[in-house]
Amino acid sequence: MRNRKELKTSDITVTAVMAALVFLGTYVFKIPTISGYIHLGDCMILLTVVLFGTRKGAAAGAIGAGLSDLLGGFAYWVLPTILIKCMWALVLGAILRRAGKGRKGAFLAGAVAGGVLQLAAYTGIRVFLYGMYTAVAEIPGLALQTGAGVVLSLVIYQALVKSGLAVRLRTLAG
Repeated sequence: MRNRKELKTSDITVTAVMAALVFLGTYVFKIPTISGYIHLGDCMILLTVVLFGTRKGAAAGAIGAGLSDLLGGFAYWVLPTILIKCMWALVLGAILRRAGKGRKGAFLAGAVAGGVLQLAAYTGIRVFLYGMYTAVAEIPGLALQTGAGVVLSLVIYQALVKSGLAVRLRTLAG
């Protein structure tokens, strides 16, 4: 007997589609800032976690964001990005699971907690790569990017819930 759930075709499909949306949201939809850019990729990761689960969100975030770094010419960021985006999804998923379904504020708390860890992790890596002054100077841009991902995901999720699409998407995904 197997101890773990079997991987279903629908799980692979949902994860692949969401990874593609994370990639497109990161690679294509960019709003330049002083020290980087705001993108929709983080928003897609958070939505994947809240709609389809922690594992799918972590996998979609790792694949989509890692691929964006690789194809965008930032190969040295691929591994850190994979780990950091997985971490953010895992933190959000753990808080959602602990709070229970329907608990108001859990999504925001998990998204913000994971976002703070993302900010700290990327800053730590930047200290190692570029030095303290550059890393600290880039914190506002990274905070803006992270905050935009949280806010956009909250707005889109609320719209999906109010329209009834959140339930339909979860049902379709199995």
